[in-house]
Amino acid sequence: MDTFAALAHGMVVALQPMNLLFALIGVFLGTAVGVLPGIGPALTVALLLPVTYKLDPGGSLIMFAGIYYGGMYGGSTTAILINTPGESASMATALEGNKMAKAGRGGPALATAAIGSFVAGTLATIGLAFVAPYLVDIAVKFGPEDYFALMVVAFVTVSATFGDSPVRGLTSLFIGLTLGLVGIDKLTGQPRLAFGVPELLDGVEVTTLAVGLFAVGEALYVVSRRHQAEEKVEAVRGSLWMTREDWKRSWKPWLRGFGFGFPIGALPAGGAEIPTFLSYSAERRLTAHPEEFGKGAIEGVAGPEAANNASAAGTLVPLLTLGLPTSATAAMMLAGFQQYGLNPGPLLFAERPDLVWGLIASLFIANTMLLVLNLPLVGLWVRLLAIPQPWLYAGILVFATMGTIAAKPSVVELTMLTGFGVMGFLMRRYDFPIAPVVVGLILGPLAESQLRRALSISLGDPVTLVQSPISATLLGVALIALIAPFVLKNMSRFKATED
Repeated sequence: MDTFAALAHGMVVALQPMNLLFALIGVFLGTAVGVLPGIGPALTVALLLPVTYKLDPGGSLIMFAGIYYGGMYGGSTTAILINTPGESASMATALEGNKMAKAGRGGPALATAAIGSFVAGTLATIGLAFVAPYLVDIAVKFGPEDYFALMVVAFVTVSATFGDSPVRGLTSLFIGLTLGLVGIDKLTGQPRLAFGVPELLDGVEVTTLAVGLFAVGEALYVVSRRHQAEEKVEAVRGSLWMTREDWKRSWKPWLRGFGFGFPIGALPAGGAEIPTFLSYSAERRLTAHPEEFGKGAIEGVAGPEAANNASAAGTLVPLLTLGLPTSATAAMMLAGFQQYGLNPGPLLFAERPDLVWGLIASLFIANTMLLVLNLPLVGLWVRLLAIPQPWLYAGILVFATMGTIAAKPSVVELTMLTGFGVMGFLMRRYDFPIAPVVVGLILGPLAESQLRRALSISLGDPVTLVQSPISATLLGVALIALIAPFVLKNMSRFKATED
């Protein structure tokens, strides 16, 4: 009953006119940038972080959540129309969605994606509202060694699952952890890795790193590939509405997509890519029309898109209850919380219930807005695809620079922005994942402070890190997660050699 009361209070907060405006701006921007290939919700939130640092925290976070949901949906538009997923989670949608578009059924494909996103997103938000309080009750019992072990699990799973190579993921993580050491040591008061630069004594700004890696790095990477052939946009032909047969074939995949997306998205090593492909595989096996798969089966669009949006709500479970980001956008949202001096976790539910429950309630409103906006505005999203890339990325560079100057006017900050942009370009060029760098910078100092607290309490005895059943279990999970990718890779190589 407490959850219902808290959700009702959150709905009162979310329905305030300013918060409704923030939600509308968020879903509109999120869908718009999700439609544009290569510009995902993580980049958009990163660009808006320096612009929103003086705004109301609740409204800004509601807008960021709207961007997240909108970006997840918007990626399906490019996946269906030009076979270019705006987000990696929309890759499974492209398999059948683009075939439907080429067969003149782009309208029903976009409609089942929109309605499936609404259904699964609403169910997943209900799941978030009821699962989060239980996780908070467990998290309150965590000691410093348990929190340190939990962050080790986040470090290993995020770095091992982002990208194709666990070694590259771990390398990215250590870059982020090293950047997290810059500044004044909170225990001793001594400067670390500041190299005599006064501006570095406060540490590396998350917003500068995020904007540099995501926005500037992406712009440089796109410029380096400018000679590639342009994609042809498929016109949406025929009716946008689904037939009765389309509805009959879509509603079960929507529910199954939710079943895959929400629980996997809530795991520390979750994300949206795994459940979308699992959903696609399941629909391919369960369909009554196997001959249509590979030629434009509507189940292959309905299931993965539902899983995609359900996983977006799932990733907010560990973010809000434990302060653990499991995706690049969740890491950006964590940076948004910290920008206002807020640390997601069990204490946030007790200290700022209006903010947390207002954010959760706003997700229901954002979902409804997405459905109302996206079906009539398909034509507008298609026109966005016609924006020339040089104009688009030139605008992003200008916006990134101005945002950084507004947040912290400093030559050192602009130099760091440029340096991080070059680093982001090189990481993309050589296939190093970017999200672990941001996660390392945000969680590294927190993990260090929890480790030092645990060792201080035990008078420096490292055995304390495995004496608690919770920390011992979590460290065991982290060890398995670290070893498993290498074992699986070697097994696949051995099998390939035998064949």
